[in-house]
Amino acid sequence: MKLTFQNHLGKNLNYRRVNVNSSSFIEEIRNLFKPVDEHTKAAIDRRNQELPHHVKVPGQTLGKVGIGCEGTHGVFPKCNFACRPCYHSEEANRIRIDGPHTLSEIEKQMKFLWQNRASYAHAQLIGGEVSLLSPEDHSKAIEIMRRYGREPMSFTHGDVDPEYIKKVALLPDGNRRFKRISFAAHFDTTMIGRRGLRRTQIEADLDEYRKRFADIFHSLKKSHGVKFFLAHNMTVVPSNVDQIPGVIERCRFFGYSMFSFQPAAFVGDEKKWKQDFNTLDPDRIWELIEEGAGAKLDYKVLQVGDTRCNRTAWGFYVGEKWFPYIDGNDDKDVKARDLYLNTFGGVHFNAPLWSLLPKLTTLAVKNPTIIFVAISWLLRKLKKVGGIRAVILDGIYPMTFVMHRFMNEDLVDKAWDLMNQGVQSDDPIIKETQERLAACSYAMAHPELGTVVPACVQHSVLDKKENKVLVNLLPLNKRSVNSDESNPANAVSRS
Repeated sequence: MKLTFQNHLGKNLNYRRVNVNSSSFIEEIRNLFKPVDEHTKAAIDRRNQELPHHVKVPGQTLGKVGIGCEGTHGVFPKCNFACRPCYHSEEANRIRIDGPHTLSEIEKQMKFLWQNRASYAHAQLIGGEVSLLSPEDHSKAIEIMRRYGREPMSFTHGDVDPEYIKKVALLPDGNRRFKRISFAAHFDTTMIGRRGLRRTQIEADLDEYRKRFADIFHSLKKSHGVKFFLAHNMTVVPSNVDQIPGVIERCRFFGYSMFSFQPAAFVGDEKKWKQDFNTLDPDRIWELIEEGAGAKLDYKVLQVGDTRCNRTAWGFYVGEKWFPYIDGNDDKDVKARDLYLNTFGGVHFNAPLWSLLPKLTTLAVKNPTIIFVAISWLLRKLKKVGGIRAVILDGIYPMTFVMHRFMNEDLVDKAWDLMNQGVQSDDPIIKETQERLAACSYAMAHPELGTVVPACVQHSVLDKKENKVLVNLLPLNKRSVNSDESNPANAVSRS
């Protein structure tokens, strides 16, 4: 079993994926039609080699189509909620919000990821509460992440005003700053501090707040044409686990394209561990998600890392019925999946159309079978949903269901220490933890150490040390600032 996690980084730290200063027009055209740049291909191949054997299954997406997700850390640890549990250490809320620090650290982390991993990836703008940043710093953070090829998703508790979102998405003159923005909003009964509903034990009480948040983006799209992707996050604890189906049934058409559930673990602030999280059964939770979705959700046909960490079902609703993009019981769908995974690895599907189409054209010319398989797949899906008439009448509503299962911090601490020594544990529980860390799909950058770490390691091992340093660096007794108020000498370099 391989116990490494992204420790073999790219050697050429000055590698640039797009040669914008090239004097050769022909070379630029060639690059335009090249499906995947060499740097990204090398990063994906490297991740595939690093994966432990037990996750190298036909439906594995990690190390085939991408390297996984990324996230920020230590950039704005403070939050204005008091959730129980909370994966942040107790020092987090003693650290002030500081725009220059946030932007500087994001710049360092994203630059490192860009230089040492793939040219593009999905990345979470996450810390404490993102809306504690000024709208200007929030938008600058998104711009920095995109400049380094990252597709950012801002993580929030959802208790934000429409005006704040507008200021993030729009320029001062009212024109669009971004054509598309992504947010993940957290709503559940473990949260304490929401305006109008400080605390509740009933998930249904939060529905109006779930809808209110989504409506902000519907309004912004209608008024300014800003497209959006919204994910709904919910921490699962023994006291709300049985309420999962109702949350999905009532809220699935509010505007969220993903419902993500995170069974709680013993990580973060120990004072907020009020329930026995070890009683949470992942199979039972997935059954409850299926009940709410109104469909069986096959999480093995397409996998992201280790299914003991991540279960994912990609699909869409037509009317009240959910359909998977890939049906694991359909041999033709499975063959289409295999063709996709083996052909489109590393293709940047979020690229502008003028950049994406030449790349897809190259792949189609090299392997015309793609066209016929795609048409066949589309016709099968149309037949499944009831034909074009059903699509026209009911519409298509993309919906992904996810379960992210965290690990207890004491296990992660022991497992990570052994992994750094190159030792595989004989203890079955620690061995499982090592396997899951080695297959992690969510990475965080440490430029100062020259490496990246799994997010569970960040939250279980490194956050506490990091936050103790930040408490002294950014004490609360000094007022919060945004980047525009800071000394120009401290501004983030735009080079």
